[in-house]
Amino acid sequence: MSNKGWLPSREQVEALRQNYPKGCRIELLGMDDRQAPPVGTQGTVEGVDDAGQIMMAWDTGSSLSLLPDIDRFRKL
Repeated sequence: MSNKGWLPSREQVEALRQNYPKGCRIELLGMDDRQAPPVGTQGTVEGVDDAGQIMMAWDTGSSLSLLPDIDRFRKL
């Protein structure tokens, strides 16, 4: 599932919501965005939107969302 130019199916979004529920903790392993938190930053999942982006509350105060097929991260 890539977020480049198309939206994921409802089933794909629901699978993300099951795998990354609100309150789940994540560690960032890499993100190609100049506003990205530093590698190793941890944060809390706020939810998954209808476009399949994982909405985050990073411990640094950032709220930059994760793109599951683009960004690198792991569930803690």
